[in-house]
Amino acid sequence: MKKITTTLLLAIGLSAYAQQPNYTEQDSLRGSITPERSWWDLNFYNLSVEVNPDEKFISGSNIIRYTVLEEQQLLQVDLQPPLIIEKVTQDGENLKWESNGNAHFVTLNKPQLKGDINEIKVYYFGHPKEAVRAPWDGGFSWKKDSNGKHFVATSCQGLGASVWWPNKDHMYDEVDSMAINITTPKDLMDVSNGRLRKVEEKKDSNTYHWYVTNPINNYGVNINIGDYVHFGEIYHGEKGKLAMDYYVLRDNEEKAKEQFKQAPMMMEAFEHWFGPYPFYEDGYKLVEVPYLGMEHQSSVTYGNQFKNGYLGKDVSKTGWGLKFDFILIHESGHEWFANNITYKDIADMWIHEGFTAYSENLYVDYHFGKEAASDYVIGTRDNIQNDKPIIGVYDVNQKGSGDMYYKGANMLHTIRQLVNDDEKWRTILRGLNMEFYHKTVTTKQIEEYISRASGIDLAQFFDQYLRTARLPVLEYQVKGKQLSYRYTNIVNGFDMPLKINVNGTEDWFYPTSDWKSKSFKKDVLSVNVNRNFYVEHKKI
Repeated sequence: MKKITTTLLLAIGLSAYAQQPNYTEQDSLRGSITPERSWWDLNFYNLSVEVNPDEKFISGSNIIRYTVLEEQQLLQVDLQPPLIIEKVTQDGENLKWESNGNAHFVTLNKPQLKGDINEIKVYYFGHPKEAVRAPWDGGFSWKKDSNGKHFVATSCQGLGASVWWPNKDHMYDEVDSMAINITTPKDLMDVSNGRLRKVEEKKDSNTYHWYVTNPINNYGVNINIGDYVHFGEIYHGEKGKLAMDYYVLRDNEEKAKEQFKQAPMMMEAFEHWFGPYPFYEDGYKLVEVPYLGMEHQSSVTYGNQFKNGYLGKDVSKTGWGLKFDFILIHESGHEWFANNITYKDIADMWIHEGFTAYSENLYVDYHFGKEAASDYVIGTRDNIQNDKPIIGVYDVNQKGSGDMYYKGANMLHTIRQLVNDDEKWRTILRGLNMEFYHKTVTTKQIEEYISRASGIDLAQFFDQYLRTARLPVLEYQVKGKQLSYRYTNIVNGFDMPLKINVNGTEDWFYPTSDWKSKSFKKDVLSVNVNRNFYVEHKKI
């Protein structure tokens, strides 16, 4: 997600990057695979939550089923104050726990034997953190619609899912499947992830029972409560029939039916480039919420006011950004990169945001052509600050520069030029989604896959664009019929080839940090680096 200003697109929480934070014990407890996390593997969540919008209060429980990997007796569960753990049980027996901020360490009485499948049940309640600037700061959004009815939603990327429910709040371990049971006031509906199995009607409330068949990351789980109307369609995709369901506020139904015609267009484009939608079993939903939007798995949230662009603005300033609904396209692109392929550590958040910002370009490519797509992605370069490395600090829940969006997109666009074969490039993107299907990954794994699949050693290339804030500069000199050129502002060994147009004829050049020269039959009158390569160039 991004926030627009009048002058530039700012990344999530960009102001937080102004100073390097001092990392605390809480940062490590949240951001690292602690000994109290590592010995058990998540299998299943059964989350039950009753939501009281009048009081901004929630209560409920989560059953956490796991497989024992190593014999240990101390287990970490995460839940953020002001929410309170009421009790923890295993096999009906009350357990003791000690709290350290957001982390709670449960002492298990039952011997935890390797290979055993066990459960604990965590009961909790309280007034959860209210999101001030959802989705950038996260928590519950307690709003009302134009008719005065409650309009409630959760968002929690970065901050952590433990801001509203107890879980193993680290991205490395995804639960295999999940039940989500949300109780709402009688006149409201809940939309969560997966498929709706049943609605349990009571006197003053309804409980909506959702089930997620596929693995799901913790921040991808959501609650959306409102006076919703529902419509939908069946999309005939690469894996057969896909249910596409839309939930919007009652007054917005007609606008949504028109705007959401882009949803099957999105699905067609992304299945072409990335391969089959990763969650056919759980369907695809687009759900209106009282904030801009978020990539919740199979329950993509939407708040773009039924406008094209980003709240009606073009992030590329080329005109192409007004040809599609930014939030619908971007957040849906995350189904492949974030929800199918998921970072293990938020320091590698570029895997989510770089590829998904690039998906905007590929949507334009599919529907409006390759040149239009180049215009779009190159136009987004004005939003890049080159302020700090794209990769953040590991093990402390720290993301890198907001440049992960459009610097990431332009980096991938540049790799497409190096591959120099669009069908091969498409095969690489689809291959990523096959190789890492429903998996958590590291940057290294992504780097190695693309290098291997492309047949190009991209080690220094990734070091340059991901691990420094420096943009390569091609310096060149002209002396009559001779062109001399070299790279500056680069990491050791950076030698990316470039297409350069000299006197109206384009050819490949192979710059390094050392001066190279090439002679021509006529005086060199014009030198232009192909715009699709993300480098600077200057004549000296």
